[in-house]
Amino acid sequence: MEFKDYYRILGVDSTADETAIRAAYRKLARKYHPDKNKESDAEERFKEVNEAYEVLKDKEKRASYDQLRAGGYRGGDSFQPPPGWTQGGPGFDFGGGGDFSDFFESLFGRASGRQAGSYRTRSMRGQDISADIDIDLATAYAGGSTRLGLHDGAGSERVLDVKIPAGIESEKTIRLSGQGHPGAGGGPAGDLLLKVHIRPHARFRLEGRDIVTSLPVAPWEAALGAKVAVPTLGGMVDMQVPAGSQSGRKLRLKGRGLPGKPAGDQLVVLEIHVPPADDEHARKAYAAFRDAFKGYDPR
Repeated sequence: MEFKDYYRILGVDSTADETAIRAAYRKLARKYHPDKNKESDAEERFKEVNEAYEVLKDKEKRASYDQLRAGGYRGGDSFQPPPGWTQGGPGFDFGGGGDFSDFFESLFGRASGRQAGSYRTRSMRGQDISADIDIDLATAYAGGSTRLGLHDGAGSERVLDVKIPAGIESEKTIRLSGQGHPGAGGGPAGDLLLKVHIRPHARFRLEGRDIVTSLPVAPWEAALGAKVAVPTLGGMVDMQVPAGSQSGRKLRLKGRGLPGKPAGDQLVVLEIHVPPADDEHARKAYAAFRDAFKGYDPR
């Protein structure tokens, strides 16, 4: 019986962590999947990759395997389990059927459901894929679609049109069923998990589901009150500025934030802008204004 070097099969170092092992497995499983790779040895390589991952992803199996490998065994060496070696035992459950080599079964026991002389690909759901997607604030507000180019570990690219639901928040996840890595042995494909990032906007800022914007107002509008037009992501809206408003005051437009149940609001921050005193007429007007409020000290 031949000793199998599972690290060499996955192309990783013996010190590789779980993340590196999982990434190597996904890349090779996609490369040698029999539904995609028609080379004569693809199915055999696919089985080897699955078997190697079955051992190296499991802390107990990996520790036992490393113990044997530390004795000097390398891939291709003749191997017999050492005296006193304890197998996993008949009927050891590996999650849905057996497709493992004699070497594997000599170490961990015979997989449940394997028939003598049979060697079939076990059914296994494909791994999920996680990725990020950037959208603008207008799309987050109104919904729509965006095109995403998705690169896999084998160097190929898929282009997907992703539907964006109206009112989605930043850091939320969109799940696309069946768009992950393909399954094995007829198993279903995994899902694609897209974390949403909303790009900054020149005029609006998000605070949860609320939208914040600044609004310039004239001194007389703030002092006397006025109805002014305010830009929102859904269009212009009339808003009443209360008399006696100061710079920094926040006014609320109910339901004008991100759609949802409940919808967010739009918070309008007033900024009093003073006209320039750039001619004699303006300077006289300011002087008269000063004289009218003699004794007022804003500090």
